[in-house]
Amino acid sequence: MDEPILTIEEREAINAGRWFSSLSPSLRHDILRCAYVKRFKDGDLIAARGDPPEDWIACAKGAVRVSSTSISGKQITLTYVEPGIWFGDVAIFDGDRRTHDAYAHGDTTILCVAKADFRKILASHVELYEAMLRLHARRIRQLFGLVEDLNTLPLRARLAKQLLHLVRSYGVPQLADGSELRIGLQLAQEELAQLLGASRQRVNQELKAMEREEVIRIEPGGLVVRNRDALMRIVEADNT
Repeated sequence: MDEPILTIEEREAINAGRWFSSLSPSLRHDILRCAYVKRFKDGDLIAARGDPPEDWIACAKGAVRVSSTSISGKQITLTYVEPGIWFGDVAIFDGDRRTHDAYAHGDTTILCVAKADFRKILASHVELYEAMLRLHARRIRQLFGLVEDLNTLPLRARLAKQLLHLVRSYGVPQLADGSELRIGLQLAQEELAQLLGASRQRVNQELKAMEREEVIRIEPGGLVVRNRDALMRIVEADNT
């Protein structure tokens, strides 16, 4: 059963979101006032491709795996929506149907604002229009950045950038000094490879090379980043 309110940790994740935290207190209050909570188990379908857009959504805990299905019927992971990130607004604006499937990755909590409420908030807060433009502009920049990386960076550098992003979003300290961070998001190597547009075999080779260099450690429970500076050097070496 859905819990009626967010936990303290979930609310903190929403409020700490870079975009949401930039909004005025009154706008944040009105958004949260009409939002409702949904909780999902790992693998549960949150939204399906072709669904009409009923809600504007934020991830409050866990992750939302956004995927597509290939002609052969294989599911391809495109991205993971992390806590504090809002999504689903494009379909509300253009009136078209959902373009991808969204699944819970691990125990996941989402915050939903019904389409009608979203439009009411837009009508009463002009600020939200400009804020949505900023949000969409950021997404476009990220998209162009991904396309550029795919076409200009070798797999090793793209993998290092992805690991840095994952450790920023899901890093869990393993040592008292914080020098080692476990990536809390559980990803199979196949899923990591899909994010990078590469084969699992090639990603596995690069991961093992990084492990030999003591940059990361591969464990049964996932990846531990041992040296973030070394990951950054890998990225910077291929950007020069």
